[in-house]
Formats: sequence, structure tokens, C-alpha cells
Amino acid sequence: MALILSIETGTDVCSVALANDGELMALRESDEGRDHAKKVAIFVDELLKETGVQPSDLDAIAVGKGPGSYTGLRIGVSFAKGMCYALNIPLIAIGSLDALTKVACEDFEAGILDIEDADWANAHLCPMVDARRMEVYTQIFDTNGIATTDVSAEIITEESFAQWRKDGKFVIFGNGAQKCCEVLSDAIYVSVTPSARGIVALAEQAFNASKFEDIAYFEPFYLKEFLVIPSKKKLL
Repeated sequence: MALILSIETGTDVCSVALANDGELMALRESDEGRDHAKKVAIFVDELLKETGVQPSDLDAIAVGKGPGSYTGLRIGVSFAKGMCYALNIPLIAIGSLDALTKVACEDFEAGILDIEDADWANAHLCPMVDARRMEVYTQIFDTNGIATTDVSAEIITEESFAQWRKDGKFVIFGNGAQKCCEVLSDAIYVSVTPSARGIVALAEQAFNASKFEDIAYFEPFYLKEFLVIPSKKKLL
């Protein structure tokens, strides 16, 4: 049982949540531009003031560890590590695809998703984080949010996920999913947005199990190496 601040900045969405004992207290998020470095601090300040929580009251900071945007992940993880170091509290890292799937499951239970109960019952859930062009970071989950494959970077073709598409309904979501709809014509697309609220319950579980990260050495899960492309502009 803990008071945990959760941060998710691995995509275009900057999202911060505050939860007590695994129950969401307050949420701030925006998908308006990639100025996460500015917004994450503002959102944290707003949540603490709204709820009357002091930084010293926090028991832990949880952060979406990736995969996702290199810059976005660096911002979220760096901010989380800084708060943990200053407050001398533990850092919790949650897989961003796990968190995205948790959002999908909660949205289904709340009746938000446009999908029939029968289709969901035996579905394979496939969160997709955009990795540009036709590539996505992805993983397969069951409808209890349990991963059935490892995280991977996939270039989507008509043959992608053939095994799971043949066996029950195949549900895709996330900011990399919509571009795949035409290629994966038999998949069911549902609108699910990355959010720190997907971290809340998973972070509470991790806290109770004392699954903490080494603040000094923890790094985001990029999945692929970050490549620096030299500028083609000539320097004067």
C-alpha cells in the first residue's frame, strides 16, 4: 500500500498520475507537441497541489521504461530518477507495452472500447508503439494482461502475427496500430492512448513485491540502439 507518482512519456503523450494504494487520485496528460521536458514538471506540480500531497509524502516514483521514443523515455526516466534521488524513495520501472495493455483492459471493463464481449473473450491483444514507417514496438498479451511473447520490433506485413491472427480475434491498439489496419485487414483496431494510469496498478504490485530499480544505473528500455544521423547542413 503506497502513494505513488507515475510518469509515462514514451510517445507523443506526456502523462502523469498520482495514486494511493493502487487507486487513481488525479491525472494530467497532453498530446499537444513533444515538449515533455517542460510539461512533466508542470503536471507533477499541478497534481501535488490538487491533491494536497507533499513531495515528502510520496512512497515511490514509477515510470514507463519503454520501448518508445528515445527522447521521451530519457525525459521521463531522468525526471523520475531525479525525484527519487532527492526524496530518497525507490524507483519502479514498468514496461510501456504492459501499461498500454492495462489501459486497454480497463477501458474494456469500463465499456469504453468499441468491441463486442464475444470478440474480446478469447482475443490476443497487441499493443503497438510507433517506430516510424511500418515498424512498431510490440508484444502479445492475453485479456488478463499477461504477456505471451517477448517485446520485439516488427516491420508489419500481411504475414505478421499469422499464428495469433488464426487463433481467435486479434486486437491492435496504440499510436502505431492505426497505420497497420490496411495491412492487417482481419485485425480489430480499438482506440487506446498511452497513459500513466496504465502504470498505477502495476506499480502498486511492484511496490508490494519490492521490485525496485537501481537509481544510479537504471536506463530506459530502448529495444534498438539509438542512431545519431549527421546533419546534412553545412556549418559556416
